[in-house]
Amino acid sequence: MSLRSFGYFLGATVFALAPAFAQTTDIDAFKDTGNDQAKLHVASGFVCPLFIGHFERDAFGERNPSTGADFCAYSAIDGVYGTITLTPLKGPYDAKQALAAEFTEQEGIGGKIIGEQTIGIGEGVNKIPVYYRTYETAALETLHYRILFSTGTVGEWAIEATVEFATPRDDEKQRDFLNAVYTEALVHIAKLPPPTAPVIAAPVAAGTTPPAPAAPATHITPPPATPH
Repeated sequence: MSLRSFGYFLGATVFALAPAFAQTTDIDAFKDTGNDQAKLHVASGFVCPLFIGHFERDAFGERNPSTGADFCAYSAIDGVYGTITLTPLKGPYDAKQALAAEFTEQEGIGGKIIGEQTIGIGEGVNKIPVYYRTYETAALETLHYRILFSTGTVGEWAIEATVEFATPRDDEKQRDFLNAVYTEALVHIAKLPPPTAPVIAAPVAAGTTPPAPAAPATHITPPPATPH
């Protein structure tokens, strides 16, 4: 079951694959970085690689001329999609207000909020707050289809990462995509040293059902030393 029929990606991913959309892409916003087919966002320094883990870049270009926003769109097998949006800051940034249109769209088609939080990414005093909200759009017997919206500010830019996925099947892909996006922002926009650990340690708002408790640790007594 594809998630392209739900909400946020109805326009973003369908048009991202359409020739007409590609023709309207502002190619001046990005330039090639070399033989790896990565695309450098010229204004911010953010790099959109061809591959992010299981994801492959489908499209890139201008997202919203009125705000100066640009995007890179990705997809993976099994109907998993990710979008990165880069918007220059023009004043104080309100994360919820920035995503209000997407939230209204999800709630208008029956999406249910199943989690939201703000976490700090980065290390030490350089932590940057990133806000997340996840909507559930459909559910089958073993899979819950969801859209996760996230955003934070790095330097003079607002970074949005949106992932359309099914839990629990795609939780690792979701985490890997978010880690890649915000690590890239820290390193190439904020110019901070690369993090020594994943900036997001676990899937964000991956589900309402907690994981099964771990089995109690079993104490194993080592055998006595063999006398020499």
